[in-house]
Amino acid sequence: MSGGHHHHDHDHDHDHDHAPDDPAPPREYELLEQAIRELLIEKGLLTAEQIQRQIDDMDSRTPMNGAKLVAKAWADPAFKARLLSEPKAVIQEWGIDLEKSPELMIVENTPSVHNVIVCTLCSCYPRAVLGVPPAWYKKKAYRARTVVEPRAVLAEFGTVLPDAVEVRVHDSTADLRYMVLPMRPAGTEGWSETDLAGLVTRDALIGVTTARAPAAG
Repeated sequence: MSGGHHHHDHDHDHDHDHAPDDPAPPREYELLEQAIRELLIEKGLLTAEQIQRQIDDMDSRTPMNGAKLVAKAWADPAFKARLLSEPKAVIQEWGIDLEKSPELMIVENTPSVHNVIVCTLCSCYPRAVLGVPPAWYKKKAYRARTVVEPRAVLAEFGTVLPDAVEVRVHDSTADLRYMVLPMRPAGTEGWSETDLAGLVTRDALIGVTTARAPAAG
């Protein structure tokens, strides 16, 4: 995509006679969702307001939640110490509801240790702070290879670590999830938390990459 022009991968033309804003017919999963929603309301199990509140809560879960936590930890050593020692309490103070979530551990990267997260059993993931997991995280190849040859997997993400750096692989479970606290990039002294958060990617929070370096110039 460039210059605001949208490209389609399919090759049909657009010489249709319908108006551009005509609603598309609902897809199968949309009909299923609507049917379940109406049934839950009809049976009195949930109200429409409760369902909408859950949808809004899920939509608010993105990797930016984790990025902001990391930026705050980089800028505030006392906050970082608390985040590492009692992550659920700290994150809930930020308004992220973890009451029904599994335990969460924050693992810190250092000059001598690099952490990476996987779920060998399925796709356990700290959704409350990172949102929806990427497709590759759920694939068998990533789940199986990361525990066997983590350096090779990291290299495929462009992360090549010195031999002296220990790579620790954390296997998530239904009861325990992980998030990586990446190292703060050099040259970011005096940066605002907003600018620092912009260097923290989803992949860095999983540990397959490091935080972005500041742009040159």
